[in-house]
Amino acid sequence: MSQGPEWHFAERPTIEHFKAMGYGFVAPAAHASLREGENQVLFRPHLVEALMRINGIDRASAEAAYGELAAISDNEAWLKVLRGDYARKVTGQETRQTLRVIDFLDPSINQFSVTHQLRVKAEHTRKPDVVVYVNGIPLVVIEAKSPLNVKDKTGEAFEQIRQYEQDIPRLFFSNVFNIVTDGALVLYGATGSGSKYYAEWRDPWPKLESDFPDPLAKGLWCLLEPSRLLDLIAHYVVFEKTETGTIKKICRYQQFRAVNRIVERVIEGKHRQGLIWHTQGSGKSLTMVFAALKLKTHRTIRSEALTNPNILVLTDRVDLHSQISGTFVACGLPNPTAIESIRDLHALIRSGKDGHTALSTIFKFQGSKEAIANSENWIVMVDEAHRTQEKDLGAYLRATLPNARFFGFTGTPVKKDDKNTYENFGVPGEGYLDKYGIDDAVADGATVPIYYTGRKTDWHIDEAKIDILFDTWFAELDDDKLNEIKKRGVQIEDLVKHPRRIDLIAYDIWTHFKQYARPDGFKAQIVAIDREAVILYKQALTKVIAEDLKAKGMEPALALASADAMSACVYSINQEDSKPSEDAHKQAIRTELKAHYLDAEAEKLAKKAFGRKGDDPQFLIVCDKLLTGFDCPIESVMYLDKPLKEHGLLQAIARTNRVSDARKRNGLIVDYIGVSGHLEEALSSYRADDVKNAMRDLDDLRNQLRAAHSAVAVSMKPLKRKANDRDALKAEYDAFVKLLSTEDKWFEFKAKARSFIALYETLSPDPSVLEFTADLKWVANFLLYGTQHFEKRQAFDQMNYSEKIREMLEKHLEATGLSVTVKLRHITDPEFWEDFDPEGKTEEDLMTAAIRKTTELRKTVTERIDDSPHQYGKFSERLRQLLEKLESAQLSWSEKLKAAEQLAKDITAEDAAHVEAGLSPGAYGILQILNGFTSGPEGEALAIRLEGLYTDPVSAPSGWWAKDGLRKSLRQQVRSMAHVAGLTQLREIPEEVETYALKQFAGQ
Repeated sequence: MSQGPEWHFAERPTIEHFKAMGYGFVAPAAHASLREGENQVLFRPHLVEALMRINGIDRASAEAAYGELAAISDNEAWLKVLRGDYARKVTGQETRQTLRVIDFLDPSINQFSVTHQLRVKAEHTRKPDVVVYVNGIPLVVIEAKSPLNVKDKTGEAFEQIRQYEQDIPRLFFSNVFNIVTDGALVLYGATGSGSKYYAEWRDPWPKLESDFPDPLAKGLWCLLEPSRLLDLIAHYVVFEKTETGTIKKICRYQQFRAVNRIVERVIEGKHRQGLIWHTQGSGKSLTMVFAALKLKTHRTIRSEALTNPNILVLTDRVDLHSQISGTFVACGLPNPTAIESIRDLHALIRSGKDGHTALSTIFKFQGSKEAIANSENWIVMVDEAHRTQEKDLGAYLRATLPNARFFGFTGTPVKKDDKNTYENFGVPGEGYLDKYGIDDAVADGATVPIYYTGRKTDWHIDEAKIDILFDTWFAELDDDKLNEIKKRGVQIEDLVKHPRRIDLIAYDIWTHFKQYARPDGFKAQIVAIDREAVILYKQALTKVIAEDLKAKGMEPALALASADAMSACVYSINQEDSKPSEDAHKQAIRTELKAHYLDAEAEKLAKKAFGRKGDDPQFLIVCDKLLTGFDCPIESVMYLDKPLKEHGLLQAIARTNRVSDARKRNGLIVDYIGVSGHLEEALSSYRADDVKNAMRDLDDLRNQLRAAHSAVAVSMKPLKRKANDRDALKAEYDAFVKLLSTEDKWFEFKAKARSFIALYETLSPDPSVLEFTADLKWVANFLLYGTQHFEKRQAFDQMNYSEKIREMLEKHLEATGLSVTVKLRHITDPEFWEDFDPEGKTEEDLMTAAIRKTTELRKTVTERIDDSPHQYGKFSERLRQLLEKLESAQLSWSEKLKAAEQLAKDITAEDAAHVEAGLSPGAYGILQILNGFTSGPEGEALAIRLEGLYTDPVSAPSGWWAKDGLRKSLRQQVRSMAHVAGLTQLREIPEEVETYALKQFAGQ
């Protein structure tokens, strides 16, 4: 067993914490007695005994059930089994009996155990660090890495988990979630989740941070303390069906905390209401789903109050109703009913029956004053609770359901003076039952921070000076027009829609968008003051883009069509739009409003296309629509030209805060109207603490960039840098490698460098970055060089940079000639062998060559083993020895380079071994598989026949690899041929031959 840093820092302490929580420890030596083979993952005795213990059945029935359960290979099906949705015939029973594999009500009846180094045999056999079992079923896989390696969400631990899911899928059939830890930080994610969805469970509610000796103990307790783990499995995992497939989701800590507070309140019965503020973008709709799931199924609770409750989810807008109804249905909640009419609502709530889950808009309660008979058995969850109290809607709701329990949800904080919302949903002195604010979401990475910048401030509109501005801007209007406007009173719209102002801003939007958002495939909303302004922006933007495209050589008609497709207008239709007007300007606008209007279906298609990378539109131009409830992670910038404030401002800007890929580090509000200059005033009706970071000044980021640059500069201070050609730059890089000297210092510098680069990227194309550009190029390209030196692997940092930065760095690499130094060559590249020639090389050159060759060989060996493990597996140990030699102080760099050359020659010889054997590469690869099964002298002939089987279009027609029936038939033929040749491992051979064929022959 490895006794490296992972064991000491992470794996061993993890196991100790499990023991402290009451888990039994299963030593690796016991694995064989608990499993039916190394390719199996269920602990048979544990599961069989649990089935007998929990369900009171005999051993024969439990063994039969085990056989059925072992055959389930679908993760969603397994979750249903874990939750008690499994039945079969048992001894002594006429009908099928429901069999539970977990007792949720009494955790002590279950067997919780933890093991490590569980060897799971497959084509690529793997040994995960730690696996958590309940009643013999593997539910959680934990990958432990030393503190040096878990620096961010692109680390080795995440890659390892994804590798396990791919290579040993059997271990993940029943998996609920996975964890990566470095012995301090604990991050978890649902089965199949990408690394960006892994998160820390920051709040150990109902315990306190101070109740734990260290972060590892806290993280493991939060997720894996037996009763909490059962609660998570029972109520906090859903499979959401989307157009692109099914996504497994597990709750975040604020959802777990809020839902359990709601359920506790319902059970204790003291208070019948509560107010929950979970900031926009943090999964509020899903919180309501989890709440409904626990209130309805309450698998871990026995309570009179939860016997058969009715759930009613209310919204105040049709689009929110559709969104939440869609989420409830997509997440597979038991029988949600979307109410579409007032009659349907009353038929359902007045039926006298219980057990409903209904979703409706609050408007359907209009005029309803008669109380229903069983209102005490209704639990009402009201979305955007503060808005539903307006007019008499709240009163009608409460008259109809006088004894119901009411839980109000809001995505924005409640205003200081909003007494109604606190009164109707809050408990005196409590404020919020649960709060998850803007800073919480950003700290957790649930949302990205929102920054603002004022552009073209001379076109900002100060309402206090509106008349003076009007006289300045409209001086060229004729007197009649001027007097007409002044007579009715100058309005802010008159200034905002000034044609010269719109043209100027449209040009600025396109210039900014091209540099800021477009290179990384992000998109934008333009928020105009009214519907007329939407049209004016559409016309001005199309014109600006078309001119730009023509200047780049596009034919005029095509340029205009392309420019027009780049934006779509979303607004509501008005009955005035179809009326003719004698005013030519008004008539032209009405004609355009009809021309650009999108009906419900067209709007839906435009929103979908907007959400897809690379598809037009790039801009959505809006005035009221899509400023709330529109969830589109690809939107990274909002161009704001509407004087929003309070709730409207908070809702609108949050369109940019959704998490997307690693390149989206923040949302940006480009303010043309002057809101940001009066931010305090615009948000003055909220408590300052609730909204202090709703929008941050871009100046904050500029200061962060300066600080990050200083941190990098301090590390580099002793280094003299003035090189501008390849050799001098390489000498500087070598000098800096020596200066860093240890792996610890390298990882420390790498973290500082990444922070500096990330901030530079976020701000670019802001002029403030220009003074740091030269240092950025030096530092970013040094990371490529340093990764080879200190980690002996290829650096993938540049893959994560934005397009605009990546292009700049690649040009710098080429211009300086450094690309030759950091570029990794493939073993088949003739230039690969040049590095091995020691002639004329200094000791520094020999060191660089030895490190680069080892890095390249590491990549080559990994690729070869992946393609043909039986043929190239022997090089794995050779590579490990070479890496050890590289660290050896006894050997010279010349000797280390020779060792790398020998390994390269041997791999090349193996590549050509099929020639000497007189076989094709494919047949030779299959022969190596057969040799692993002691194939004997007939092996060569059999290998040739098997290659023919998978390459002959008669037996393996094009596309065979995508057809299950055809693949099964080919495996059966392999089994027959192997049997005739006297081989006995007739289950394993067809599987391994097929895996090889899929890599070598598929697609031919």
